[in-house]
Amino acid sequence: MSAASTADPYGARDHARAMAGTRVEAMPTLPPSDAADLPEGVSAEDMLWAETIAAGGYAARELKRGARLRITDLHGDACVSMLVFNAERPFERLNVADTVKVQWNAYLGAGKLLLSDMGRVLMSILEDGTGGHDAFCGASNQASNARRYGDGFNHGVHPNARDRFSLAVAKFGLGRKDIHPCINWFKPVRIDGEGNTLIDVGPCAPGRSITLRAEMDVIVALANCPHVLDPRADYSVTPVRATAWRGPVTPEGDPIRNATPEGLRAFLNAEDYFRR
Repeated sequence: MSAASTADPYGARDHARAMAGTRVEAMPTLPPSDAADLPEGVSAEDMLWAETIAAGGYAARELKRGARLRITDLHGDACVSMLVFNAERPFERLNVADTVKVQWNAYLGAGKLLLSDMGRVLMSILEDGTGGHDAFCGASNQASNARRYGDGFNHGVHPNARDRFSLAVAKFGLGRKDIHPCINWFKPVRIDGEGNTLIDVGPCAPGRSITLRAEMDVIVALANCPHVLDPRADYSVTPVRATAWRGPVTPEGDPIRNATPEGLRAFLNAEDYFRR
């Protein structure tokens, strides 16, 4: 269709309608029940979210308590930065420092918790087949991307995670002041015995994933951009799949809930919040 044919409202309408049914890799599946990659044992009716997030892309979603969220690194070179908020009162949000400090462990994996700044557990990690993540470095920004790639503008070819977050949280009435330190999934960062920060950028085997459970009603924001410490000259990152489905609220006998005294306290704080 020529550009001139979209210069009037009728031509623009016809062009837009002609795009119906177009499918690309990076887009939500609507309704989510139509997703072809249902998790094992999950019915189509329980699906809440199914979306492929492009390299340099972002997404955000509200998930109810008990929902499961699986993030899958489709091609082995993803870096998913994540923010988490209490959906009802977004001034309560993920506190990475407390997440690390309270659990006596900076290397997150299966059985670990994501804690809020009010001592409540926002999400827990049910399964982790990745090999490591990063709770130290935070999100890339325009300046860090400009130093590495020559530019880091939000709508350029090298978008950064922090600016992508600004678009994601805006969908829930939040702004830059609400962008807190994040977790970076799929890029393991460790501190060696001399205090050096070491990153393993991969790439890794495709298809690795992490599954989380919402322990409160949460807003999750994701940005899929190269890690701030990624040393490669090229803007290297590959798409991820976000899949969420309904699930039961954590029972009192759950092994993750009862694994440590500190974790149990965080669950009790969250349960007390819902006792109102």
